[in-house]
Amino acid sequence: MTGREAALKALGAFRRDGALPDKDFGLPHDGDGRDARETALAAQLFYGVLQNMAYCDYIASVYSTMDLRKLHPHILDILRISIYQILFLTRVPHSAAVNEGVALAKKYSNPRAAGFANAVLRKVSGDAARDNLPQIASDDVIQYLSVKYSHPEWLVREFCGRLGKDGAELLLMAGNSPDLPMTAQVNTLLTDTGAVLSSLAADGADAVEHGWLNDCVLMRGHGRIERLSAFIDGHIYIQDAASRLAAIAAGPKPGEFVIDACAAPGGKSLAAAILMKNTGRIAAYDVSETKLGMIRESASRLRIGIIEAARQDAREPDAALKEKADVVLADVPCSALGVIRKKPDIRYKAEREIAGLPELQKEILFNLSSYVKPGGTILYSTCTVLKRENVDVVEAFLRERKEFSAAPFTLPGIGEAPGGMITLWPHIHETDGFFICKMVRGQGSGIRGQETK
Repeated sequence: MTGREAALKALGAFRRDGALPDKDFGLPHDGDGRDARETALAAQLFYGVLQNMAYCDYIASVYSTMDLRKLHPHILDILRISIYQILFLTRVPHSAAVNEGVALAKKYSNPRAAGFANAVLRKVSGDAARDNLPQIASDDVIQYLSVKYSHPEWLVREFCGRLGKDGAELLLMAGNSPDLPMTAQVNTLLTDTGAVLSSLAADGADAVEHGWLNDCVLMRGHGRIERLSAFIDGHIYIQDAASRLAAIAAGPKPGEFVIDACAAPGGKSLAAAILMKNTGRIAAYDVSETKLGMIRESASRLRIGIIEAARQDAREPDAALKEKADVVLADVPCSALGVIRKKPDIRYKAEREIAGLPELQKEILFNLSSYVKPGGTILYSTCTVLKRENVDVVEAFLRERKEFSAAPFTLPGIGEAPGGMITLWPHIHETDGFFICKMVRGQGSGIRGQETK
């Protein structure tokens, strides 16, 4: 099976039930370079089509003599893969993209379908070569942006409401960024950035210092991360800058007791442990035993001994924890719309699927706040940019729990959040879309926070 066939099968599985492929896309790995190239091609095609599906469908519809809704799903997926190759993969000759698409149509359909695919793809290829592709025919800004950047209209409307048309377009463009570097944090308990960069270079990875976030590197061309010496030796762990900034905002100190209530996959627990110099105690809770095993494995690999991973539901009160924690990390379940640039499938969530999240988030925040000792901190964070899951949740909390107040903080490379809360935007901060709110527990009436954008 080729990478193109693997991508086609993966698109079919995603279309049918939302399933995502494993990292090998079902392709065998015998250790030769060809296997790795085919897997990389499958990933590039699959995720590239997800990023640009609406636009590929629009182009296909212009050149098709049939309504796309009447096409066999296999043929439509083949058109998507081939059009994506023609329009976005400059190293693939247009003729090769056409011929390979027709070959797939012959294999998975019939000669008539192959002839149809050939006609559509040759027209697309010809106009693309002449830089004469049709413009999106819509005067509606929401619809135009939705097609151009392949985001659902309801989400485009949300972004435009927050950022205006120009800001929303920049965010949508960032959401379709190809070939993003992987962000790795340096485990300063064991090593330093210079040593990590030398190790990565020796393993053939292209890595540089982050630029504005200390003890952090950006990596490209690394292959499988698990095979890198720096990873095996526990000298790095993978975490976006935004998550690291959340741990920094929380400010855990050596010797303190920290609760990470929705801990999986464990990045904030690891970051907190490093900030605490591996002294004190971190209770990392999650509801999934499998994910708890991942946290334990990561802590062991990084030789961190203060993380205790245990099963607990963040909605259920635990009297033994009442007013015990110096810091509580509440990185709550969310719509995850801030990580679309890394996980393009997230844009296909239906709006109704995420409608109930704010109530769940408030339930968790109210419960976890009881674990904070007087003078302690609770940090609320999400990897989404929707106001109803972020500002609205913490403002509702602060209105009722008046012993808490939003506390100002400063983030490296970002600046001050004088109102105690900030939204990080991919197109502005070059991080995941992320929300951070720091609140401290006092004895009197709390102050109202104000978001920094």
